[in-house]
Amino acid sequence: MSPIAVDTRLSARWHGILGWLARQLELSPQSPWWLWLWRLLVRPTQPDLRPIASILRHVVGAALRRLGRTSYRLWLIAWWPLRFLIRFLGRLAAHIEVQRVAQRVQQRLNPLLAQPSLRWSVLLITAIACVLIITTPFNWIGQLVFFLLCWCSAMVLRLLPGRYPSIALAAISLLAMGRYIWWRLGSTLAFDSYAEAATGIGLLLAEAYTWLVVSLGFIQLAWPLKRPVPEMQGEPATWPSVDVFIPTYNESLSVVGPTTLAALSMDWPRDKLHVFILDDGHRAEMQAFAHSVNVGYISRSDNRHAKAGNLNHALGVTHAELVAIFDCDHLPVSSFLKNTVGCLQQDPTCAMVQTPHHFFSPDPFERNLGTFRRVPNEGALFYGLIQDGNDFWNAAFFCGSCAVIRRAPLLEVGGIAVETVTEDAHTALKLQRLGYSTAYINRTLAAGLATESLSAHVGQRIRWARGMAQILRIDTPFLGPGLTLGQRICYANAMLHFFFGLPRLVFLTTPMAYLFFGMHIINAQAMMLALYVLPYIIQSNIANAHVQGVYRHTFWAEVYETVLAWYVAWPTTVALIKPKAGTFNVTAKGGLVSNPYFDWSISKPYTLLALLNLVAIGVGLVRLFYWNTFEADTVLLNLVWTFYSALMLGAAIGVASESRQVRRMHRVPTNLSATLKLNQIQTLACKCVDFSMTGLGLQLPQALPLARNQLAQVSLWRDGVEYAFPARVVLNKDTLIGVQFDVLTLQQQIDLVQCTFARPDAWSVWNDSHDADRPLLGLQEIALVGLRGYRSVLVNMKALVSNYLRNQRARRRTSP
Repeated sequence: MSPIAVDTRLSARWHGILGWLARQLELSPQSPWWLWLWRLLVRPTQPDLRPIASILRHVVGAALRRLGRTSYRLWLIAWWPLRFLIRFLGRLAAHIEVQRVAQRVQQRLNPLLAQPSLRWSVLLITAIACVLIITTPFNWIGQLVFFLLCWCSAMVLRLLPGRYPSIALAAISLLAMGRYIWWRLGSTLAFDSYAEAATGIGLLLAEAYTWLVVSLGFIQLAWPLKRPVPEMQGEPATWPSVDVFIPTYNESLSVVGPTTLAALSMDWPRDKLHVFILDDGHRAEMQAFAHSVNVGYISRSDNRHAKAGNLNHALGVTHAELVAIFDCDHLPVSSFLKNTVGCLQQDPTCAMVQTPHHFFSPDPFERNLGTFRRVPNEGALFYGLIQDGNDFWNAAFFCGSCAVIRRAPLLEVGGIAVETVTEDAHTALKLQRLGYSTAYINRTLAAGLATESLSAHVGQRIRWARGMAQILRIDTPFLGPGLTLGQRICYANAMLHFFFGLPRLVFLTTPMAYLFFGMHIINAQAMMLALYVLPYIIQSNIANAHVQGVYRHTFWAEVYETVLAWYVAWPTTVALIKPKAGTFNVTAKGGLVSNPYFDWSISKPYTLLALLNLVAIGVGLVRLFYWNTFEADTVLLNLVWTFYSALMLGAAIGVASESRQVRRMHRVPTNLSATLKLNQIQTLACKCVDFSMTGLGLQLPQALPLARNQLAQVSLWRDGVEYAFPARVVLNKDTLIGVQFDVLTLQQQIDLVQCTFARPDAWSVWNDSHDADRPLLGLQEIALVGLRGYRSVLVNMKALVSNYLRNQRARRRTSP
């Protein structure tokens, strides 16, 4: 072929490509260059994306066929450049001095923003710019560029410490979410049938819930206060008197006793500290114990209004200026009152000071999944971050325990709220409506027992969810007097959070509508859906990881919500309609799990959902290769969604595999100096590596030939004073031994509590053992947990079938 013919052929092909591209962009070939560039980024009025998607598929397919399928070549063309870009952005972030930049910005902006006219002008310009960014109709190239710019900015900002990068990440996330919402509402809601419309609108409502919660959450956590511990004012003789309430119903003395002794150990003037056991169980042994340790015992003739009624009855027969409340398993440290009452002294309008709820035993998620003290638990986010965010807006919640409240404001609102089953948060809301402030001290000053079984854990969360829905229904923070806008947002977000049940179930089942029935519930090309939804999801995760990473690891929240979704969906819905329906349930503590078992009852809903998702994956593969080859991208998108749901459901099933828990007294890891005395002559310095109310674990400097039940004496120290406890050896493994206490006198029990649970620094480094949040590794661990969950179902199903067949054979042998 001659060179002229080749040139002619290439020219014709080039003009053909330009003509096709001009038609897609609604341009003429003679249009100026700037209009071509504009239309490449901004969407035409009626784009036809099928040719673009088709050409992309052909181009990618041809490229892969030419390059082969070796992992090395794929790594060269995709993975290596991505890793290079991530490393480059990381190095760029390392050269940014956040504090210096923030100071310079503040120096330049503060004088300008001090003028109201300029401040409102800046806000107006910012709002207009955000609206333009959100509503400008990009085509796929423009949306891809927007995605890449947002992602690159976020990858730099996520490595920068401080609050300003967090606010910037939240702003980028809201912009990406805003673009997705605008596109979703304006371009995806065309349906071909009533079934598609019903399913599509249901998905849209579930998404709208997440949009609202994410937006409120960013506002709530915009500036966590991190209030310092205030100094006590005046001499101890002038400090206020305190009544300590320890409500109990059916908990054993082994649970209530240590809490009572810890309360007695609090560092406060003896004549101003009055401890009371509030026994709704009306038990003689509890009354005898109270008298033996010289604390008050209060019981009542009925159990009306459960815990709230119990506390209100005690308010009527006690008289101290302040009231400290501890659940019967929460042991306060000796410095609890000194670290909290200062807030009440400094601010006469402060009615309540709350501290975190900390648990030294693993909850069912941590025990059954093996994440105890590695991955932050379900409550870590609330007590580690959200309450600090609430405190900035003067909206810290009362959480029912580990708090100090002024008696006068509490009586002014009628005592502890009884209208809902979450009496604590409702009481705080009532105090806020009257203009009182609240405070949160983010320091662990008490510790207790987590729920022992998954069923108890779910029951507790059901009560919380129903109570929050009741408050939203009968005393909604959106309406009524006395609250600032920030307080309304914080209370509303706390209540709306517990409505995640129905949206989560929608997300777990929606892809099945397409995979089973071929319904198109989002009327958009898969490529455009990915280009709009991925920036929203990725930016939200990056922003949340930057703010929450220490307190909640990426993806783990979805495991918690997946387990609870089925169980909170119905109670919250009913509570909105009939807020008085339902009864109060007490969360059991201190129980045992003597043998491992699979909780078929609690896992039944998500086992069924997991089975449906697995079947949907099978049907989807058939659609991908045989039925719907003409829309392979749509099938693939739904398959990825379903596969992710199946992994989360597998992890939820894994939580239902209850592990053994046979200790009546949980051992708490520690590192304390101790002394082991084996006889009148031999004394050995050692380390106490764990403790409980019944014994200690000791690390010896050298192995000793100790006999089982050999008598010994163990000493611990507090404030330089030695306290000795009689014990006997029950375990000897090389240099690690376990000792069990002999019968301790009352004073020895008090000394033991003061040396262990009630030490001021007992829990100060507890969370230092948490792993860093590494999203991909976290997802990998959740996937492995999910696989183990499916394996446990198969193993337990096999055991059930075997037992059934064995029983049937036994019946046939015994029948005449």
